[in-house]
Amino acid sequence: MPTVIGISAYAERARWGEAWDMDVNLLPAAYADAVAASGAVPVLVPPVPGAAGAVERLDGLLLAGGGDISPGRYGAPVGEHTAGVQDRRDEAEGALLAAALARGVPVLGICRGMQLLNIARGGTLHQHLPDAVGHEGHRPRAGVFDPHPVTVAAGSLTARVLGRTRLDVPTYHHQAVAALGEGVVATAWADDGTVEAVEYADARDVLGVQWHPEMGDDPGLFDWLTGRASAVERAPAG
Repeated sequence: MPTVIGISAYAERARWGEAWDMDVNLLPAAYADAVAASGAVPVLVPPVPGAAGAVERLDGLLLAGGGDISPGRYGAPVGEHTAGVQDRRDEAEGALLAAALARGVPVLGICRGMQLLNIARGGTLHQHLPDAVGHEGHRPRAGVFDPHPVTVAAGSLTARVLGRTRLDVPTYHHQAVAALGEGVVATAWADDGTVEAVEYADARDVLGVQWHPEMGDDPGLFDWLTGRASAVERAPAG
């Protein structure tokens, strides 16, 4: 049987063709393409009630990027620059993560997905990173994944997966981890100190990165997710 990786999808308004303008569930193709290139079958999981039930049939979970997570989930008021909040997506992805952890399903969080890994353990976010670091280097141009360097902690899972401790990564975000949640360990940083990767100290197969590896040319993170999803013996469904 093929290895199946679930990818959390967006719920957005979209237009296409000559006549269609409606609510859709969608995902940038690069996510699914990267998972498929790693040898797994990507399955989009929309943010609907009960979506966490899909974890019973998944071998791995990828929490994708997207709009900002509601600051109420980490006890903060909504900031001036916070945008794209969708309570139904926050709820659905939180449940997906909880179900994946309960079954021992490997999890990779990308951008927003990494932030969710932190919030789920009681961590917080900088709601507008330029206010914390004083520059726009993590999202310098609208709609463009510009690179910046990252340093990875030697000996970490992140370093083993990437095979190095210094690299340039494609980035596009305006929020970032502030206080780390319980058992959440930072394992990579931008030169300005922004947390760029996290792991769970008490879970072997949970990894999050703030950058967008699906927009780069390094398949290591996706190969890791598919490899672990193919190898890990999970708890029985239900």
